[in-house]
Amino acid sequence: MRIVIAVLAVFLVAGCASPPVNRVSPAPLETVSGVDLDRYLGRWYEIARLENAFEKNCEGVTADYALRDDGLIEVLNTCRVGAPDGRARAARGRARIVDGSEGAKLEVSFFGPFWGDYWIIDLTEDYTRSIVGEPSGRYLWILSRTPTISDASRADAIARLDVMGYDTSALYFTRQPPAE
Repeated sequence: MRIVIAVLAVFLVAGCASPPVNRVSPAPLETVSGVDLDRYLGRWYEIARLENAFEKNCEGVTADYALRDDGLIEVLNTCRVGAPDGRARAARGRARIVDGSEGAKLEVSFFGPFWGDYWIIDLTEDYTRSIVGEPSGRYLWILSRTPTISDASRADAIARLDVMGYDTSALYFTRQPPAE
């Protein structure tokens, strides 16, 4: 029994380790001015991310958002282990809109009473590309409605992140399956 507790403690401590800060700007992180939740809901494909422990070895990553009956947002993140066509691993959670943020700041929880920041820091007018971050600069995702984006859209996203003070050389570009 002591061994089991010790192993669980090691995993718990390792799971609490934070990724490095990849944003050096002293200016506070800003969000978009507002988000139309009905337009934001649906499937998003992960184009790029700052590496983190919970997405280790993930490819073919998607995030699906849907409104729940209780007013919260259903979150379903799916990862394909090792390759775009690898075994699917999913995490189900919930999100809530932060009061006064016009939908640009959410809090997301995948277990218990623990909530993490999910800030929409860039969003194209047509809701086809989004950049999500949080104030510490440790987590960041470039999302798209399609599995891939054009070179111009990629360059635009990177330029926007550079202006926000992110180290874009730290981005990992997720491999996605070919569009159907």
